[in-house]
Amino acid sequence: MSAGGTKWQDLGLLWLRGLMGAGIAYHGYGKVFGEHMAQMVQGVGQMGFPMPAVFAWAAALSEFLGGLLIMVGFQTRAAAGAIFLTMSVAAFRVHAADPFKVKELALAYWTMAGALMLLGGGAYTLDAGLKSKR
Repeated sequence: MSAGGTKWQDLGLLWLRGLMGAGIAYHGYGKVFGEHMAQMVQGVGQMGFPMPAVFAWAAALSEFLGGLLIMVGFQTRAAAGAIFLTMSVAAFRVHAADPFKVKELALAYWTMAGALMLLGGGAYTLDAGLKSKR
């Protein structure tokens, strides 16, 4: 079990990781393997980021690979941190002027990523399994 955690808390973290990881990985998959990267690079450039292609790919990969890492519980805090940063830009920069219903999903992923950054992945993770085999 996680430090100070209970079985129920660890099951809750497993549930959170599964839902959040699958959802954000799905969104990232569409960016990484879809035909939207050119638009994303252009949008990142319009926001004033240097090297927009690098930042666009970093954001897309943080969603796709970060979501997969969170699902299996490998480097959960780091993956959640990358997603937290990406969703911060999405919610507070890209969708800043949009109505709540437009930015709601970015805020939901932002909140879940923040919780996983603070709490870690719990006991039912690949990290825990690898640690116990040492």
